Amino acid sequence: MILACDVLFWIFLVGGLAARYAAGWRTLGGGLLLCVPLIDVVLLGATVVSIQDGAGPTVWHGLSAAYLGLTVVYGHRTVRWADAKFACRFGAGAAPPRPALHGRAAVVDAWKSWFTFLLAYALGVGMIFGLVALVGTLDKAAPLLVWLNPLTKVLVYSLIWPVTTTIWPGKAPEPEQEQEPEQEPEPARENG
Repeated sequence: MILACDVLFWIFLVGGLAARYAAGWRTLGGGLLLCVPLIDVVLLGATVVSIQDGAGPTVWHGLSAAYLGLTVVYGHRTVRWADAKFACRFGAGAAPPRPALHGRAAVVDAWKSWFTFLLAYALGVGMIFGLVALVGTLDKAAPLLVWLNPLTKVLVYSLIWPVTTTIWPGKAPEPEQEQEPEQEPEPARENG
């Protein structure tokens, strides 16, 4: 189900943007893009129903919760980014701005990215513990808790980037000075 939802996410996203920009069918494109967040609702519902119907919790249920935390936080951002790229490609908008690679702006961007992942982590972990509550006991819910380890490792390892960017933010490139074009020497005049 998770794989199907991930595939459907990209099908609806690319299909909606292609319909909107390449084919000019704005209504159809908008309708397909509205289906993107519904995929998360379907995945959440399928996971909860599966556990409530007595299916033993598996690592796949835990992955589903972790995946939902990521897609809830990053889904809209991904749609916005892809929309800007398609709009630029088909002449309906400007290219999305590139992140700052130096100075204070780079530090702010690095920390914003990390806190965004922290939010996704918190939602994923919250959903995992929500499923644990549905199961009832920690013994039965052990397969769900497997995902806490890799999620926490990614959270900690991803902290390296904002910390190093804060310590070494980089400097702005020197503006290139325009050089005056060299004048060709005048040919020597012959006295005559």
